Amino acid sequence: MPVPRPQQRQPLGRRFLLLWSSVSVAGLGEGIGLTAVPLLAAQLTSDPRDISIVFLSEQLPWLLVGLISGVLADRLDRRRVLWITDSLRALVVCGLTAVVLTGHASIPILGGVALLLGIGQVMYVGAWGGMVPALVEPSNRTRANAALQATAQVTGNLLGSPLGALLFTASLAAPFAVQAACIAGAAALVALLPGRYRAHKPVQASKISLLQEVAEGINWLWNHRFLRLLCVGSAASSLVVVGLTTVLVLYTKDVLRLSGVGYGLVMVAFAVGGLAGAAVVTRLSERIGTGKALTIAMTGQAAAVAAAGSVSSGIAFCCFISFYGATTLAWNVVVVTVRQSLVPNRLIGRVNMAYQMINAGASALGAMSSGLAAHLLGLRAPFGVGAALLLAISIMGACRLRYRRSVVDRSPALMNR
Repeated sequence: MPVPRPQQRQPLGRRFLLLWSSVSVAGLGEGIGLTAVPLLAAQLTSDPRDISIVFLSEQLPWLLVGLISGVLADRLDRRRVLWITDSLRALVVCGLTAVVLTGHASIPILGGVALLLGIGQVMYVGAWGGMVPALVEPSNRTRANAALQATAQVTGNLLGSPLGALLFTASLAAPFAVQAACIAGAAALVALLPGRYRAHKPVQASKISLLQEVAEGINWLWNHRFLRLLCVGSAASSLVVVGLTTVLVLYTKDVLRLSGVGYGLVMVAFAVGGLAGAAVVTRLSERIGTGKALTIAMTGQAAAVAAAGSVSSGIAFCCFISFYGATTLAWNVVVVTVRQSLVPNRLIGRVNMAYQMINAGASALGAMSSGLAAHLLGLRAPFGVGAALLLAISIMGACRLRYRRSVVDRSPALMNR
């Protein structure tokens, strides 16, 4: 008997390739900034509370304009929102470059720049949520999301973070100039994407007020029990990620005794782990089911954070952070794919931003509480508290999914019940 050949995966298409290229270039710029901003902040102050202000400023826009950006994403052409937003963000980073060159950088200015970039990020994410469903068939979305997030890890953390540290060592302004060029390039690539990406809405939608549209998205998320459970898990994950990122630059310097380049290598370790997570998450979720994959990812995050906060060796810390990157990215890929499968196109901007606003509130809390905990209890404290929170959420989610697992792995239509 002939041996059946394995089914070949369908190509993701040229339009997706253009979107992927934009994400690659933007990821490089964001990775450079992800390293350069904390290094600049650490040069300006040694107080973790001051550094937490910068991270808090970046998270506040999610609470201020998150829901509005969701409405705009459902009203406007999402591709246009993407390239205009990136163009404006590039201008803001150019301004920061000029401030650093002239020697006028300060924590308040850095916080203001973080606030503006955060507003741009919120507008970008609001429109971004509907792009993959518009370009990729449902059966390929987990693979597409894994490819996008893996690419962001490679260009952002694996390449961008160490490059940002090296550029910062050469010149304080150099990383921000390169970051601005990368964001501008990403804007140009998205602008070249053919087609229109406005959500199809009924004629009566124009008569609905902005507040009614916001409420519709919030209500849809609140009434969907499975997405509500995922939202709680994502909020906990975001709180811990941002909280640890807030103190990481001081932790690597004071506890691990690493230089600025060493801080960049820690970010590389996170990215390498993220690549591993992206490589296995598609087949893992297909083989064991969405619910089990999510439980494993959250439990893995808790274990990795606890282990990373208990060591003083830079090598051991990088190993645990790498595992943390794998489990975090696996969680994100599955959650994003589930949301794209469940939420109707006409609501995807509003529901996504309601979801993200809750995550942002948790992220802001993580930035603020982590800086305070590190100041009062030491730099290891955020790791211990974060691990305990993730473990509690993992146990809660596993208990609830035990009774709903058959629903989790059914078709999206059944999951909406």
